[in-house]
Amino acid sequence: MNEGNKTPRKIDESQKSIAGTSPAVRPTGWKKFLSKRWVFPAAYMAAAAIIVTILWLNTGKDPQDPAIPGQAGVESEAAPSANGQESPEASAVIANGESLRWPVEKFEDMTTLMPFYDAAASAEEREAAMVVFENTFTPHMATDLARKDGESFEVLAALSGTVKVAGQTPTNGYEVQIEHPNGMVTVYQSLTDVKVQVGDEVEQGDAIASAGQSELEPDEGVHVHFEVRENGESVNPSKLIKSEE
Repeated sequence: MNEGNKTPRKIDESQKSIAGTSPAVRPTGWKKFLSKRWVFPAAYMAAAAIIVTILWLNTGKDPQDPAIPGQAGVESEAAPSANGQESPEASAVIANGESLRWPVEKFEDMTTLMPFYDAAASAEEREAAMVVFENTFTPHMATDLARKDGESFEVLAALSGTVKVAGQTPTNGYEVQIEHPNGMVTVYQSLTDVKVQVGDEVEQGDAIASAGQSELEPDEGVHVHFEVRENGESVNPSKLIKSEE
């Protein structure tokens, strides 16, 4: 037989595979889908949404509810404000049936030398509530009271409680701090003749010191610097006191 007349045989596909010359295997549709860049981020977001939904169903809370503790950038409803506005939990009745009172015997005999700084007040009122000391302006987070006749007077406990601080401050005279229930603390500065010690239990209306003067507010003369703190934040005592007797 003439070998030159032989017809070339087709190479069987199986032989190509054996020879390592098989064509490239095309990816399946599922592999194509997984190769998309957006697939895994989308799956992650879907899983997160499912987890949040499960937590919501278990707690009965809206995931966007600001009352949920630990949510970043949201303050608790009970958090007091330092801008002079009464917090939602603030009440004139503090504990044991007592109502916060001014730390003086007769409020009608007093005048307010410097009010509490209220961020919602007018520009003129805010300016009047700024303390200037060594070229520094600081909002006044208390109420300074003095007798209209300029005489000295006894400073009284605004609520019953336990004395936590009784000593001298660097620039604001002697200071007394009294701790009360529900996270409230009353602070009395610009004092003299302090009559209490740390650990003393005092009743509302007890004399704790006499009004004095301070280096921080020298132009005010004899007065008491009265501050109310609720859970560590200063609040306007006028918002908590029922009446100015």
